[in-house]
Amino acid sequence: MRISARADYAVRAALELAAADEGPVKAETIATAQSIPHKFLEGILTDMRRGGLVVSRRGGQGGYRLASPADTITIADVIRIVEGPLVSVRGERPPALSYTGPAESLLPLWIAVRANVRAILGEVTLAEVATGGLPDRVRRLAEAPEAWTNP
Repeated sequence: MRISARADYAVRAALELAAADEGPVKAETIATAQSIPHKFLEGILTDMRRGGLVVSRRGGQGGYRLASPADTITIADVIRIVEGPLVSVRGERPPALSYTGPAESLLPLWIAVRANVRAILGEVTLAEVATGGLPDRVRRLAEAPEAWTNP
């Protein structure tokens, strides 16, 4: 699985909004805080607004805010809005694939990968990440010695 810059920026922007204490946050403020190119961020925020993740208000007191509480929005929700399915193979969802011969077992393997990605990204909320309160299961996975070593 590859996390694109677009998905990374979208999650970081959503986390800025989750951490905002009061009122809407301007795109420039998010871009500066997270070192995201402003024009790129504007496109991401537009997609997030169209996807119902954020709402915007124009004017001097305007900006963006989350459309729902941060503890109800998962990291997967954000990624799906800006990128589509979490896991695909050649642009298709695993259940749409079929293999034959020695490759036949690839299908359940891709589905297992999809299920594990969903089990993490689909369960961790913006609020948990923004407050540093990652679930113990996620924290244990990240702390495993082999987590960041390349084979």
